[in-house]
Amino acid sequence: MSTEVLERPELKDADTGPEMFHYVRKEKIAESAVMGTFVIALCGETFPVTKSPKPGSPVCPACKEIYESMKG
Repeated sequence: MSTEVLERPELKDADTGPEMFHYVRKEKIAESAVMGTFVIALCGETFPVTKSPKPGSPVCPACKEIYESMKG
């Protein structure tokens, strides 16, 4: 039996920046927030949901472009 302490790896926000928010499937948000599972944004970034966007929060330009092209 080992008594060695293992460090937990740090999870970082998506590479577009710490305060950049992405478009993800609505039904996956709660699951990710509770279970810590990763979501896949429209732009392809994968990350765990750790915070909620507030009105006026910056949005990933690639996600926004893809989302806009899907509307209509």
